[in-house]
Amino acid sequence: MSPPQFPNSTINESRNQVRPLAPASHRIHVENEEGINSTFMSSIELAKKRRRKTCIKCCSCCGITTITLVVIIVILAFTVFKVKKPTIKMNSIKFDGLSYLTSSSNLQTNVNITVSADISIKNSNAASFKFNEATTTLIYDDRVIVEVLTPAANAKARRTFRMIVNVTVMVDKLSSIPRLASDLVAKELPMSMSTSIKGRVKILVIKKTVGIEMNCSMVVDLQTQDVKNMDCKKKVSL
Repeated sequence: MSPPQFPNSTINESRNQVRPLAPASHRIHVENEEGINSTFMSSIELAKKRRRKTCIKCCSCCGITTITLVVIIVILAFTVFKVKKPTIKMNSIKFDGLSYLTSSSNLQTNVNITVSADISIKNSNAASFKFNEATTTLIYDDRVIVEVLTPAANAKARRTFRMIVNVTVMVDKLSSIPRLASDLVAKELPMSMSTSIKGRVKILVIKKTVGIEMNCSMVVDLQTQDVKNMDCKKKVSL
């Protein structure tokens, strides 16, 4: 009979209607997972890009800072911190006691002649110039008459240091030189004075040894006791 067949057909139709829903729901689930994965990967890539940009900015800033510091140090090393040569100058020389040098026949050998030299050392550096004992030598007829040492001193930064060198000469030292007789007749005494200084300039980590030499030749007028025709030759080495 036909009535009992209706339920089976209804069940079959309902099954046919339900079966296609399972694959559809599965596809929707897969699509959602793929969307989540793609979003997660995008966020990771974005974070990596941000970190990369941050690293590039930090490296750029460090590089620019380093280059700037190097440039500043180089500029300072060749300007402010560059060790410059100190200069030396003979301001004046005075002779006292030359009146005893009248003639070789009336020469008093038991007296002294005092020589006073006024010397300036100009330090143009940004640090002090410390030097050891300076050696000053008085020369007559290519012979050393007397040699003295002046105490160690310190020429301050961008200052001029002045020192007075006093030299005492025994007349008997001069009387032993044959040329003295002719020079007394001419009333002129050619002499020379040399000064040698060695020291050091230290600017931060930069250290330089400085050597200064000055040799002044002159003619001493025995009548006026004045110094004339003075010519000083200087040499400064770093």
